[in-house]
This record gives sequence, C-alpha cells and structure tokens, in this order.
Amino acid sequence: MSEEIRSSDADPTTDQPVVADDGRSADPPVAQPAPPPQSLAGVGQALSWLGTLVKEVLQVVVPAVLLALAIHIFLAQATVVYGQSMQPNLQPAERLVIEKVSYYFGVPQRGDIVVLDLPQVAELLIKRVVGLPNETIEIRRGTVLIDGEAIDQSFVLLPGGTTYGPITLGADSYFVMGDNRSNSNDSRTFGPIHRDEIAGKAWLRYWPLNRFTLFD
Repeated sequence: MSEEIRSSDADPTTDQPVVADDGRSADPPVAQPAPPPQSLAGVGQALSWLGTLVKEVLQVVVPAVLLALAIHIFLAQATVVYGQSMQPNLQPAERLVIEKVSYYFGVPQRGDIVVLDLPQVAELLIKRVVGLPNETIEIRRGTVLIDGEAIDQSFVLLPGGTTYGPITLGADSYFVMGDNRSNSNDSRTFGPIHRDEIAGKAWLRYWPLNRFTLFD
C-alpha cells in the first residue's frame, strides 16, 4: 500500500520556509546589539563633564592667572609692613600696594617710600629715599646733609644721633633710610643701593581702613 504525500508537507532538504502553527513564516530571530552597561554610560558622561571643565579652565582660569602674574611682576603688588623701621608713618601689619610703573618712565625721587630687593637680605625691605645719584650725603648727630645742606626731616619723629659719611653717591646709586632712625637697617649699614634693587614705590595704604592713604 503506497503512502500519500501531502502538498503541505515540506521536504526538510529544500529551502522552503517552515510554517508556524498560526500560518505565519517562522523566520529565525535576528540578533540585536545589547545596550551598553549602565556603568559605562556613567563613565562616558563623567568624561564629557571633565572635558568641558578642562576647556573652561583653559579658557578662563589660566588667562586670569597669567594676567594676575603679569600685574604682580610688571605693574603692582600687595605687601605687608613688617618691623618698626618706618614708624610712625608706617606701622607693623599695615597693607600697601606697591606700584612699579612710575620707575619705568622716571627715576626715584627724594622722599619716595620704596621697596628694596637686596641680594644680601632674605626679605624685602621698605625704606625712604634720602640721597640721590651723584650727591654727597653726610649725617651729623642725626641731621642729614646733602651737598652740605640740611634737608627737611619733618616726617621723622626721632632722628637719633647717628654720624655717617660724608660719601658721594655714584650714578644710579641711592641712599635710603628708615623713618625710625634709631631702629632701622638701612644704607648706614649696607651702604648705597643701586637703582635695579628698587622693586617699586609705595602707592596706596589700604589697611587698616582708618589709615587709608594715597601716597604722593
């Protein structure tokens, strides 16, 4: 007895599709890429935020720091008064702004309060210019004479009894002294200073507020 072959039966050796029970073709499922793990997505966001932060730092913070550094080196700087050598006109812990522009276009004048950067002294010093280049300076019992003439020292509370000189200053040399003549390490000790050792000129006293002063 021969077997009947029904047309709905598929030969397993052929490429005909398999028919699902509901009559639709049951094609093999296509593999879909798995979503990235949540931890990797968070790392990507962090790296993106970090890149933005670095960009902002380079665009804003770095130029600001360079500008502040340039101002500090070439234009002005804040400083604090230490010691008693400039009393009564400058007191310990007072805060000043030292400007450097004036001496790019001019020279120190007698009476200027200046900051000194001396190679033989570890810290900066603040003193007053007393003697100018090519002048002869002498101190007789506290009285300062320039080229034989006594100069005004009304800003000095206690001149002291110092005797010094006479000496003649060279070109670009200055004689500096503290206003507190009896308690000051100045040109009477370390000699005249060179123009290049003057770091700047006192321009403004901004602290304490009750002693706010704009210096000449």
